[in-house]
Amino acid sequence: MVRRNEIFGISLVAILCLLLIGFSQKENTNYNRSHRYQQLLDFEESFKTPNNFTIPTPSIKDVISMQGTLLLHELQDYQFPEGDNLEDYTLSTNGRPLRTIIISTWRSGSTFLGDVLNAVPGNYYHYEPLLHYGIIQIRSAPHAEPAQDTLKSLLNCDYSSLFNYLQYGMSHVYLFTHNTRLWNQCEVYPQYCWNQTFLNQFCKLFPFQSMKTVRLRLWLAESILKDKELNVKVVLLVRDPRGTLQSRKHRDWCPGEPDCDQPNIVCADMVSDFRAAIQLGKNYPDKFRALRYEDLSLNPYEIIQDLFDFLGLHFHKDVERFLDSHTRVNVGGVSSTFRDSKSAPFHWKTDLNHSEIQYIEENCDEAMKMWGYVKTNNVSNLRDFNPLTGYNIE
Repeated sequence: MVRRNEIFGISLVAILCLLLIGFSQKENTNYNRSHRYQQLLDFEESFKTPNNFTIPTPSIKDVISMQGTLLLHELQDYQFPEGDNLEDYTLSTNGRPLRTIIISTWRSGSTFLGDVLNAVPGNYYHYEPLLHYGIIQIRSAPHAEPAQDTLKSLLNCDYSSLFNYLQYGMSHVYLFTHNTRLWNQCEVYPQYCWNQTFLNQFCKLFPFQSMKTVRLRLWLAESILKDKELNVKVVLLVRDPRGTLQSRKHRDWCPGEPDCDQPNIVCADMVSDFRAAIQLGKNYPDKFRALRYEDLSLNPYEIIQDLFDFLGLHFHKDVERFLDSHTRVNVGGVSSTFRDSKSAPFHWKTDLNHSEIQYIEENCDEAMKMWGYVKTNNVSNLRDFNPLTGYNIE
């Protein structure tokens, strides 16, 4: 307890010092947000206080105030649209955040795209808010309405009714660890991490909110798009079913789960999403965008720049650095987002045998035609085979 109190007192001094440094000179080009936070912690460690010097335990209000100061530093070089400033985008100042939802399915590149959005300074990341539903796809009752309510509550920074969500997260902390700005504070002040009052206030500090879910089918997103107060934009991310199912083979939670390992069910969802995409594109042309994982992987900088223009986000140097480090080499295991992006989507061509490919294609004929994926048709040299062609959801 004494150590935590010391950290709180020291952090106030450290923040002032960091602000003076930040405003007196330009940031070094290799200086990113994780370094900023680590520098703050290192700064705290460098101070020594007498053993008999005590400071009251920081309150929720104190921690929120500290995070607000950190945000000011993090966003000091972020380019808001002309005439706008931070207060226009935060719920804590009666502003309206820019909110983005990625809708996808398991092993379709959503973790990578979610991390790209989370590289934006000042982003608050709602990672997989429907994890507690298990390995299922939510298409209709009985789960549709409560799932939609969960998403809306989170986007409104209202955790007061999310008992199941928070209870699950306490034993599956990766629900929060992907939300790096929140988890940084959770590690220092664990007593507040799952506190609804703290979460409500903390979330409202941030100008940008992103969310990604792999359990909700697209047509259910319309009720969220209809809500003008939420100001949400939806991105549907799809992937070649051969690549999706090949990737799922390496996950122990997928085999035996029909919504995950059955090609006919996977591709029925792709057909449903395509039809929903046509409708949403007509009704919400400024709020909905569909994207193929393969196109993103082959041209990550161009696609992300275009996507950010659509979302109203500045292509910040932190985002560019993320792409530089995550699209050129393969590092880590099957869940890693460090990938050679030009080869990552096409491992199925060497990892699946002929009968596996044929079985998927037989069950996915309609979905593949809709989304522009070319069948192999007994091609002898898959290594040079181009599985992509055009598609049209207009």
